[in-house]
Amino acid sequence: MRFPRSWSIAIGGISIAILALWLINSLYALYVQVSLTTPWLATPILIGILLLIGLAIAAIVYYVGIFQGWWGKSRTKPQQLPKVPVEKTAAATANLQAIDRQLQQIQDEVTRQALIDKSREIADNLARGQIRVVVFGTGSAGKTSLINAIIGRIVGEVGAPMGTTTRGETYTLELKGLDRQILLTDTPGILEAGIAGTQREAIARELATSADLLLFVVDNDLRSSEYIPLMGLAEIGKRSLLIFNKTDLYTPIDRLEIVTKLQQRVQSEIEPQDVIAIAANPQPVRLESGEIFTPDPDIFPLIRRLAAVLRAEGEDLIADNILLQSQRLGAEARELIDAQRRRQADRIVNRYQWIGAGVVTVTPLPVVDFLATAAINTQMIMEIGKIYGCDLNKDTAQELALSLGKTLTSLGIVKGAIQLLSTALTVNVTTYALGKGVQGITAAYLTRIAGRSFIEYFRQDRSWGDGGMAEAVQQQFQLNRKDEFLKAFVQQAIDKISIGRE
Repeated sequence: MRFPRSWSIAIGGISIAILALWLINSLYALYVQVSLTTPWLATPILIGILLLIGLAIAAIVYYVGIFQGWWGKSRTKPQQLPKVPVEKTAAATANLQAIDRQLQQIQDEVTRQALIDKSREIADNLARGQIRVVVFGTGSAGKTSLINAIIGRIVGEVGAPMGTTTRGETYTLELKGLDRQILLTDTPGILEAGIAGTQREAIARELATSADLLLFVVDNDLRSSEYIPLMGLAEIGKRSLLIFNKTDLYTPIDRLEIVTKLQQRVQSEIEPQDVIAIAANPQPVRLESGEIFTPDPDIFPLIRRLAAVLRAEGEDLIADNILLQSQRLGAEARELIDAQRRRQADRIVNRYQWIGAGVVTVTPLPVVDFLATAAINTQMIMEIGKIYGCDLNKDTAQELALSLGKTLTSLGIVKGAIQLLSTALTVNVTTYALGKGVQGITAAYLTRIAGRSFIEYFRQDRSWGDGGMAEAVQQQFQLNRKDEFLKAFVQQAIDKISIGRE
């Protein structure tokens, strides 16, 4: 049973008091005894004992203080400079290393070099550790005025702008209490008309996506066209402050109402304290005397919140953004590699579907036999697997082929394919000259379904998905039975078979 802390303190205090009384009583008894025998020696002895007790207490306090770090070097220990969180940095570095290996697989040299440049830029940003603050919003929201107001109010150095107004101007800032340099970027406005406006918006969105901290500027309640990009950026993990500018144009009641609405609209992604009302460039007002008075920018709430966020979260903002950028680049690389592999695999399927058609046309076989020899081709499966980095032996590939062949038959896809192609062929006058070529076209069609099914199988790391092989095959059959595709496929098959027979 644990005693309450107050009891422990009381018991300790009583014990110390009893020991102190005992010590005082003992010293007094010693003093009286010595005084009776040697009066002149009693006082020096008492003083000496008290000095020894004092020195003992001082020594105990001194050594305990050293042990606890009260004295010595601990008071003058230099403050360590902030570092980007190790775990996130390591994850981003590992991502970039994996991406570099992926990029070597991309065959298009221009695309590969562009992604390599992106990877190097991310690595450079990680090494420099600058905080990127991007101002984003419509052209009429007052982004540039906000930039000018911040530059005028933040104490520290301001570098010359980099870039152009169409690409976004970037200023370097130094904020007191923050060891890292701040890059403040003004972006082109969004929602502008015309092709040029669309191009500038794409640039603005790209800059916003690369920001460590986003300042999303509006001049009223959020429109749908503003809400969608803001939420999209927030959902991918982009740290954002929502800035309500031009508050000088509203009454205090209207201003409060708009701020409340903004907080409610974005509450799922942005905290209420991160919705900030300012007036970056207040409009001049005419005084009763007739003079024109221009108020100073009212951006102190933003400066205060911006400084607080950067000082408290600066290191995490950099690490989170670097990790996000590396993950996005990795996803882009994977998509390109996937598209490249699909093109290569499609060429293999196309080649084998016409090989199968030719074989069956020359030597017609019963349905089950030509399905085994043409539609499900073991060599085709092995070649597709190799593209996806999976080297299958012949026995494994043959087992997969036979399994999918049985699935095609059990699902009625073989019969359905024959009916579909027969209908498509009846509208073609050259069909009468084909004769036994109908089986060849059916074989090519089934080979295509099988090959496309195996492409998806290897794309998913040799998995048929939750629905299994049957669902995967059915999906490919539905994708390849559309009228426009069937007409084009039949015509292409007729041309190839006719050429082959000539």
